[in-house]
Amino acid sequence: MAAKPKLHYPNGRGRMESVRWVLAAAGVEFDEEFLEAKEQLQKLQKLQDGNHLLFQQVPMVEIDGMKLVQTRSILHYIADKHHLFGRDLKERTLIDMYVEGTLDLLELIIMHPFLKPDDQQKEVVNMAQKAIIRYFPVFEKVLRDHGQRFLVGNQLSLADIILLQTILALEEKIPNILSAFPHLQEFTVKISNIATIKKFLEPGSKKKPPPDDIYVRTVYNIFMP
Repeated sequence: MAAKPKLHYPNGRGRMESVRWVLAAAGVEFDEEFLEAKEQLQKLQKLQDGNHLLFQQVPMVEIDGMKLVQTRSILHYIADKHHLFGRDLKERTLIDMYVEGTLDLLELIIMHPFLKPDDQQKEVVNMAQKAIIRYFPVFEKVLRDHGQRFLVGNQLSLADIILLQTILALEEKIPNILSAFPHLQEFTVKISNIATIKKFLEPGSKKKPPPDDIYVRTVYNIFMP
């Protein structure tokens, strides 16, 4: 029996949360080794048996005998392995394009708790504007034009998973963010009710809560000089 993937990251969302989402959507159980102190990261950085941290940074996922780093590479590997990355080159390219755009928006959410308090509310306004003007109209049009349940190929893909993750994270800060996007509202409900994703959204799963002060301090203590 193959070993479960093991995720190395602090106990919070950050850039690892998308990896958790994709594994959960694929129905893959995984273990986590949380980084809680700088010494743990330094130990990984010094290990030389197989390039534990190829670029000296996390996220890092141990899977299939490999130690994968770089979030997008990790996501691509898991998605491709579990048939969440399209049927052909055209579908894969569309999925990749949609994911890259969504991750640009998600990055703003990831970095938000590390801003100065005076800047956090301003950034919420900025995130809302970018979502409503630049990103959500794209996906609303895709769903409206092809009339299908999923973004690409009429089957669940990495693009659907990352978009749902981003929408739900934004709704925590701006509950009515989808008010002008009926197709995205329907999309959110349908994708959230896929069995594996629904399970991940339930209490007690490995989905991480919104970042709090403890998580922010932990990240600073681990990664700051």
